[in-house]
Amino acid sequence: MAWYSQTWSWFDGAWHEGNPGLVGPRSHALWQASSVFDGGRYFDGVAPDLAAHAARVNRSAVALGLKATVTQEFIIEKTHEGVKKFAPGTALYVKPMYWGEADGPSTIMPDPDSTQFCLCLFEAPMPQPTNGFSVTQGAFRRPTMETMPTDAKAGCLYPNNARILRAAKAAGFDNALVLDMLGNVAETATSNIFLAKDGVVRTPAPNGTFLNGITRQRVIGLLRQDGIPVEEMSLRYSDFEQADEIFISGNYSKCMPVTRIDNITLQPGPMFRRARELYMDFAHT
Repeated sequence: MAWYSQTWSWFDGAWHEGNPGLVGPRSHALWQASSVFDGGRYFDGVAPDLAAHAARVNRSAVALGLKATVTQEFIIEKTHEGVKKFAPGTALYVKPMYWGEADGPSTIMPDPDSTQFCLCLFEAPMPQPTNGFSVTQGAFRRPTMETMPTDAKAGCLYPNNARILRAAKAAGFDNALVLDMLGNVAETATSNIFLAKDGVVRTPAPNGTFLNGITRQRVIGLLRQDGIPVEEMSLRYSDFEQADEIFISGNYSKCMPVTRIDNITLQPGPMFRRARELYMDFAHT
């Protein structure tokens, strides 16, 4: 049995089932990491903010020195075409991606004209906020825009996330709060982060070290429309240790509660429940 779930990918004018080989040993992306991607969701017959994810992958391509070779509208059209290849009701992850195929003026730089595009859809059940998850302080930090392409959803950023997760899991936690180079909390290793304290929701202000997530922006807007104050600000790890609630936003699981930070136990609270309710209402309407 394959290690991956049911998968369909559109590449080079056709749909391919499974996990087709798209790059070779001379492909620039394989040895110089010139790849970007984005992640949308399709579930319950809806694809919330798909247009925003399609637009962002095109911006990420340009930020990494590649070319955006298809339009936002094309990505949306092909997504809805690909959905029909799965059984009705299947929850999907929607992953448009670009990569550099050939070297440019030097082996370090990709040739923008060699940019390849693929749209990958695969079965991915929506996580449910039954138990929440635990966090500790990340063992490694987020880079700045001067050191890495933090303005793109680039594949080269994720090995750092992986080692943060590996260290957290080795210490007995599910995830970690990752600090930026100034010691402020930026995000978790997989998502944007929020806390609630005394009826106010707070979240790290985007400062160029992490992506201002599409689901993050949506949650902030929905909470504010609902009359809940949301402050974007610099937050220290101690702010989360003293929080009434902690929850995350991200495309893969949308809104989920944090139920433990180090040895402090938390309960999914009213701010988390309202944020998830508002988001799911938005997604389905």
